[in-house]
Amino acid sequence: MFFDPMYFLMIAPALILMFWAQMRVKSTFAAAQKVRARLSGAGAARHILDAAGLQNVAIEQVPGQLSDHYDPRSKVLRLSQGVYGQHSLAAVGIAAHEAGHAIQDAQHYAPLVVRNAAVPAATFGGNISFLMIIAGAIMSIKPLILLGIGAFACMVAFQLINLPVEFDASARAKRLLVNYGIVGDEEMVYVNRVLNAAAWTYVAGTLQAVLTLLYYIMRFTGSRN
Repeated sequence: MFFDPMYFLMIAPALILMFWAQMRVKSTFAAAQKVRARLSGAGAARHILDAAGLQNVAIEQVPGQLSDHYDPRSKVLRLSQGVYGQHSLAAVGIAAHEAGHAIQDAQHYAPLVVRNAAVPAATFGGNISFLMIIAGAIMSIKPLILLGIGAFACMVAFQLINLPVEFDASARAKRLLVNYGIVGDEEMVYVNRVLNAAAWTYVAGTLQAVLTLLYYIMRFTGSRN
């Protein structure tokens, strides 16, 4: 039950895609880091936010690598050390993506509103679902197994909702970097590669979650041959 070969067989496509996407992110980020940009990551984000009338959104530096994110509760855009003060196309691309999330929040972008509302259920589902499924299987309590699968399904739904949010933020970033003259047309090749590679990591993570849910349904509801 804990080392079922069928599980690894089912999620193999997602694992292969994730490995490729992570390698792609590292290689494209490293290449784009070598190309100097007009502004730092923080400078690009500030320019985009101010142009959108979001002077109230603060920008902070946080530790870690690629730990960049926008916090809609505190209205703070947090950039990692390798992005905040770096004058590279990789830095401005990632910073612009996070600024895109802040603009989504300000404009009440529907998928983001739904995603933020689903955070508690997704967090609960991700933390407790496996324990509920395993406990139900050990004690032969099928309703508990079904509750666990339902909880995990909440997390899967969250990830599916998150995909258009991330894709839209990247699309906004690409458009705004060019419109505001932060990145030239020829330089956008590097930015596009970085953001597109990052998008594939979200796709891979979502695919793994979907395939895991299908495995749970097959494995624990008696439909497996």
